Amino acid sequence: MESTMKDMRDGASVLDMDPKCTVGGGVEDVYGEDSATEDQLVTPWTISVASGYSMLRDPHHNKGLAFTEKERDAHYLRGLLPPACITQQLQEKKLMNSIRQYQVPLQKYMAMMELQERNERLFYKLLIDNVEELLPVVYTPTVGEACQKYGSIFRRPQGLYISLKEKGKILDVLRNWPERNIQVIVVTDGERILGLGDLGCQGMGIPVGKLSLYTALGGVRPSACLPITIDVGTNNEKLLKDEFYIGLKQRRATGKEYSELLHEFMTAVKQNHGEKVLVQFEDFANHNAFELLSKYRTTHLVFNDDIQGTASVVLAGVVAALKLVGGSLADHTFLFLGAGEAGTGIAELIALEMSKQVKAPLEETRKKIWLVDSKGLIVSSRKESLQHFKKPWAHEHESVGDLLSAVKAIKPTVLIGSSGVGRTFTKEVIEAMASFNEKPLIMALSNPTSQSECTAEEAYTWTKGKAIFASGSPFDPFEYENKIFVPGQANNAYIFPGFGLGLVISGAIRVHDNMLLAASEALARQVTLENYDKGLIYPPFTNIRKISAEIAANVAANAYELGLATRLPRPENLVEYAESCMYSPVYRMYR
Repeated sequence: MESTMKDMRDGASVLDMDPKCTVGGGVEDVYGEDSATEDQLVTPWTISVASGYSMLRDPHHNKGLAFTEKERDAHYLRGLLPPACITQQLQEKKLMNSIRQYQVPLQKYMAMMELQERNERLFYKLLIDNVEELLPVVYTPTVGEACQKYGSIFRRPQGLYISLKEKGKILDVLRNWPERNIQVIVVTDGERILGLGDLGCQGMGIPVGKLSLYTALGGVRPSACLPITIDVGTNNEKLLKDEFYIGLKQRRATGKEYSELLHEFMTAVKQNHGEKVLVQFEDFANHNAFELLSKYRTTHLVFNDDIQGTASVVLAGVVAALKLVGGSLADHTFLFLGAGEAGTGIAELIALEMSKQVKAPLEETRKKIWLVDSKGLIVSSRKESLQHFKKPWAHEHESVGDLLSAVKAIKPTVLIGSSGVGRTFTKEVIEAMASFNEKPLIMALSNPTSQSECTAEEAYTWTKGKAIFASGSPFDPFEYENKIFVPGQANNAYIFPGFGLGLVISGAIRVHDNMLLAASEALARQVTLENYDKGLIYPPFTNIRKISAEIAANVAANAYELGLATRLPRPENLVEYAESCMYSPVYRMYR
């Protein structure tokens, strides 16, 4: 196939590049997607050279009215487009004006998804250049509503759907995907979508949204990304009765049937895509999330964003906040509301970083961290009845039945919410935090906005402007007593795109906890004095690609130090190398 293509054209293309010199973890850049290939001529190749009507229907190659006069002649586009030739910048301006006309966020989401299906590069150009405005549209909080209504707004499939019907044939299903050089897979079973519960097959909006961010924020090629939903049924009665539901209409498979399907999937992924493909588990229920991560972390390159990604971004915020509140990590006491995937994952990473800093055993540093679940403070007297992942957090203390009593008893300096239950940081709880802390750090992490433990306005008002506040979903700046407070957003999108890019460019074969610490440290270093002056503990998203490159470089450096990287020799400047590997949405010129 390749020789045929070379006979059809003159001049050099990315396809002529020596594979040893190509970027992106050693995977050849066939479509001309990376920053390093921006100035090269590209042949718009599908099964044959794309031209005419088929080219306008191919989102990889379609440029709409931005096709030049020369390209229109070369690719049989005359008459198929209006005569005007416009720039990508003008297309972007027109589309942003159009999107801003919509009053309903879900309409903006649908407009963006339609654009992604029509013109891939323009979609990413919009998202990269308008990241702070469009991030809440393509991801949380709007993606939650999109998943709830996915059956109604479903137009054409994105990604792979693997259901119980495909048991025994999963390898064949994976081979149905047209792209071969897959580097990142995001997979969900839809059982715990954000704070919205079991949405079954309609959870596909999450892998699609996450991978859009892998590309826009982390620079991973779109052609290297594969969203997957594993449909084992749903226990959501409303969906089971919904005539428009797109998934299996049966109760969820559990136990042996579930684990066998997942094992077949993980085995097939490795067989089809190799050792270095990153599999990100997304929005699995607690019991399955911990089990899958534990089972496959020693045999596959796996990452759970709910457990590890959330932990890394929160740790970065806490480390950055130390410059505002003072002291070291070990000087602070932490109290969590919520002891599921996110809560225990964050707690473990904080304890790990504390252990590293003070060179104390992990068992000792865990004692600085307390968790409250639905039954109250987790204490040693409850140990026998606790799930395995909660047991390390059962410390010696008398029983405490609710959050307010726990705050008064423990007197934490940092309060973190990961409960998935809205408005649980009540006025009494916040006021108690302010009564014994000069600058209480309050992090209301649950998504979407409706599930946030408190709002930014409540945190600032109830602490009389003393709080340092961050949340999972975005809140607008708030004015209190003539001072503008800008709430930080502890969004996983700070971490996972750069983290994934770091694994890809180093050719890592396993994820190590030290890589998560490296990502947190890199993110915390990006917070400037100007950010601190506004009370921010995270940098603005406008710099996210630079931030992702720094994170990727730090993660890759760690992979090399641990002997887990296969991309050799190690690049001299990892930040520059990461930037050269990043996807560029600028239109390519077609010969």
